[in-house]
Amino acid sequence: MIRLLKWWQNMSRQKRVGWTILIISVGYLLYFLKVRLFAPGPEITRKEWIYFGLTFVGIMLGTINIRMAEMRERNQKLMTLSDFIPPKQ
Repeated sequence: MIRLLKWWQNMSRQKRVGWTILIISVGYLLYFLKVRLFAPGPEITRKEWIYFGLTFVGIMLGTINIRMAEMRERNQKLMTLSDFIPPKQ
């Protein structure tokens, strides 16, 4: 558990937000499929179908956030500060 907490704290904020969005979206997707769609119960409302659709948007946004954070980390390792400062003339 401590190892997981250390991994979480060492991540960039953008990556943490991406993982949070992704975990919540996948969790709701699994809940909806198991409890609401494949189990007997009351009728599924329009609002729940909208949330179900927005879950896929959340999965995409979370994945994009994680990938963008990885790209940013990779680019920061390759570029130094001198690459951004133009030479004086």
